[in-house]
Amino acid sequence: MRFIKLGTGGAWEADCIRNGTIRLGYASDQHQECLAGEWDKVQARWLQRRNGNHGAATRDVNQIRDFYELAETDVWITICVRKLYWCRAARGVAEQCDKTRIRKVIGQWHCTDVNGKPLWIENLDGRTTQVTGFRGTICDVKQKDYLVRKINGEKSPPVLQAEAALDALTGHVEELIKGLWWHDFELLVELIFSKLGWQRFSVMGAQEKDIDLDLRQASSNRRAVVQIKSQATRSTAQKSIHTLRSYEGCDEIYFVCHTCPEDLSGQGDQRTTHVWGPRAIARHVVNTGLAEWLIHKRS
Repeated sequence: MRFIKLGTGGAWEADCIRNGTIRLGYASDQHQECLAGEWDKVQARWLQRRNGNHGAATRDVNQIRDFYELAETDVWITICVRKLYWCRAARGVAEQCDKTRIRKVIGQWHCTDVNGKPLWIENLDGRTTQVTGFRGTICDVKQKDYLVRKINGEKSPPVLQAEAALDALTGHVEELIKGLWWHDFELLVELIFSKLGWQRFSVMGAQEKDIDLDLRQASSNRRAVVQIKSQATRSTAQKSIHTLRSYEGCDEIYFVCHTCPEDLSGQGDQRTTHVWGPRAIARHVVNTGLAEWLIHKRS
């Protein structure tokens, strides 16, 4: 596995990804010597170019040699627009008019794992993305096993164990939420929104019987209204959402309920209308660090 920088400052990235190629600079007249594996001659030329600096010349030649000799089973990666791209490349190397060289990608460049999940760099181990600071063109990749798992959509045992523990915690939190007194439940919901960056602009339930929270988000100046129910039916949820949608100047609406005998999925649109059932509320409690508050409240 190798990282390849596609042009200075990524100048060739879009073209290579679109056309399915990897491209090497190091322009020279030594294409035939590289194809023939005459690396001593290539080394001598680059030693001359580097004014006798053996270390620099060796690094240059190692990168050029990787480009020519890595197998079709080897993996190439690059970083483009905050995504990890990966591919395999056919063995043939073609010289271009400007003396740069290309290899055709087998299939295409991919920016998702084998299951179609995007490979955003913020979701990758930082040790694997340090290559973006590499000053050359081609370099080895740390954490190869980790990257292979990411590309294959696999998770390490510690991650699977942590996910199972988190899921179990969320389930326990959900049960604690269902046992809250209605006033404490409303307070919990208000605390969640506060942790998420929303500020309350009216007293809960004091001014509008259909609204429990009137919220503003300072950073975006968005307004949200929230209806909180300890228990509800699907019909109750539909009526509340219909009423909340009638309020003018409202950017988002939330219907929050911890106990419902019916499935409330499909009531929201994930953009402006949000329905939080017990599981969603429990996830927010865990993610916003309110689990300990809830445990003490129920103790």
